[in-house]
Amino acid sequence: MITRLGIVAASLIAAVAGSVIAGSPAAEARPGCPDVEVVFARGTIEPAPPLGLTGLSFVEAVRSQLPGKSVAAYGVPYPASDQFGNRLKFARTVADGVRTTQNRVKYLSAKCPGTKVVLGGYSQGAVVAGYAVHAGLDLPAQYAAYDRFVPPPLPASLSRNVAAIVFFGAPSDRFITDIGAPPVRVSTPYRGKTVRYCVAGDTICDGSPVGGPNALHTLYSVNGMTLDAARFVARRA
Repeated sequence: MITRLGIVAASLIAAVAGSVIAGSPAAEARPGCPDVEVVFARGTIEPAPPLGLTGLSFVEAVRSQLPGKSVAAYGVPYPASDQFGNRLKFARTVADGVRTTQNRVKYLSAKCPGTKVVLGGYSQGAVVAGYAVHAGLDLPAQYAAYDRFVPPPLPASLSRNVAAIVFFGAPSDRFITDIGAPPVRVSTPYRGKTVRYCVAGDTICDGSPVGGPNALHTLYSVNGMTLDAARFVARRA
């Protein structure tokens, strides 16, 4: 389980008290369509589901940078499991999160074509968001029998609805290779809209050998990177 710093716990209390509606299904029940919707996948067993601490911080930062625009939020309802020992079961939970993310983009594109979609994710959730816009997932040979479970790529035509894609603390290429997962390769129509944030020294995203997260991996909700990412979004939404 990811160890949380005291400052992050305090941030959770403040975020939930002031912004709990941001991660609730109520956003999709609002009349009409929002100007922007943030579709965000939380990290491994991250507190404050469905958005997680980083997602809550990011959504509020996006709202602060888009005054006068309505910003809804959708927390991807997937387990964000830490059951890494059962690789098949774990892979299926990730695949479910990918399909749910893709289906949300398809739904918004059909029902709210004027809504700008912002995809995001933290840690494991960044992998989910990345796989949602993948250029093709090549499973390692030992898992070839499970190719049929791999979600197909999101149609390139939907890229016009996706304004930005943001990854916080996404596992590095080395980390992904070490655990035997397919690399995260964002397809061409979405690649120019994508930005990655990695705290210096965060062993999940900095290219270190595979292992558990360190304390630096918990800082994304409070270190200013969600605000910087929101500015990236504001230039595109």
